[in-house]
Amino acid sequence: MKRYIGLDLGTKTIGVAISDPLLIFANGLVTIKRKDIDSDIQEIKKIINDNEVTKIIIGMPYNMDGSKGPSAQRVMSFVDLLKKEIDNEIIYVDERLTTVSAERVLIENKVRREKRKDHVDKIAATFILQSYLDAR
Repeated sequence: MKRYIGLDLGTKTIGVAISDPLLIFANGLVTIKRKDIDSDIQEIKKIINDNEVTKIIIGMPYNMDGSKGPSAQRVMSFVDLLKKEIDNEIIYVDERLTTVSAERVLIENKVRREKRKDHVDKIAATFILQSYLDAR
């Protein structure tokens, strides 16, 4: 059964979400602590292979005016390297304010500040993937 993953590519962590086999719901999977590009790509490849992932949805951090800044350039550079290692289709999705929304959800659920860091990127990846699934 095919699944999609959503990625929120931060500078220190990568949030990963995965769809259900029916491609209706996104669920947070894991937060990868970034080490180096090669290790990060290997972890993503393992997730892809272990879960029969066919499509990767990546949050694109556009500026509020819709332009691409340094963060967007970092994401595109990472994706260029990832494409050399995998054959899966990769789709960019506007991720503006997903981290803010993820923080808000954690605060509303009274998650302590120290614990929020462990979950915010995974939840942001869930929002990214769910927005793609809903728009299909």
